Amino acid sequence: MTDIRARALAGETLLGVFLVLDSPLSAEICGRAGYDWVLIDLEHGAATEASLLAHLHAVGGTPAAALVRPPSGERLRIGRALDLGAEGVMVPRLDTADQVHEAVGYLRYPPAGGRGVALRTRGAGLGSRGHDQVGEVNERTLGIIQIESATAVAEADHIAAIDGVDVLFVGPTDLSHSLGVPGKFADPSYLAALDTVVAACVRHGKSAGILLYDSAVVARHVELGFRFIGLGADGSFVANGAKAILAGAGRG
Repeated sequence: MTDIRARALAGETLLGVFLVLDSPLSAEICGRAGYDWVLIDLEHGAATEASLLAHLHAVGGTPAAALVRPPSGERLRIGRALDLGAEGVMVPRLDTADQVHEAVGYLRYPPAGGRGVALRTRGAGLGSRGHDQVGEVNERTLGIIQIESATAVAEADHIAAIDGVDVLFVGPTDLSHSLGVPGKFADPSYLAALDTVVAACVRHGKSAGILLYDSAVVARHVELGFRFIGLGADGSFVANGAKAILAGAGRG
């Protein structure tokens, strides 16, 4: 198991990929490709909680950290992902610091948080840890909060200040729509929002993250201060590859 949280908080540039195909084999391929992390997407991807364990096993045999985005931030959604072995959780669709404070509490065992203590789960080591060692699990669990709305941008400084929030992760599509500039990623209001998120992360020692589908813009976002960067999704790789080889054959 990697210590992805320590690496993120140290300011290391970490590259990852979203998994949306509900394919453990694809998860393993991406995990072996050299990414620092892979994220099993239960919000928009085809996988469900029923298939999550197979994905976590597949990624577990690779150098990549296994992260999960649950459909929402309820206690059981977050706890289930962690109990099955996720090294971190990305919580979507939160707008205020109060909402975030509640959600990140579910990432940690008491007294640091409200995660249910079950020491025989995969995420707790299948019984290999004692009651005096749960703090070690808390310290390694990565907390990622998505910034997807104008309200969340306005609250970014308060969100970044919360203990247990390690990464503020921009969802460009949702954020641009919320700002009234859908898909216009060069619009001044969108770029100002990115600056606000990065500044909040720098101020509180957290990592700024973002999802990008064009590798040509990665360097520019690193210059802006982003360090936890998603490079597309396995579904986009299949789509792009299928189109490219067909075009190379003279069609399309």
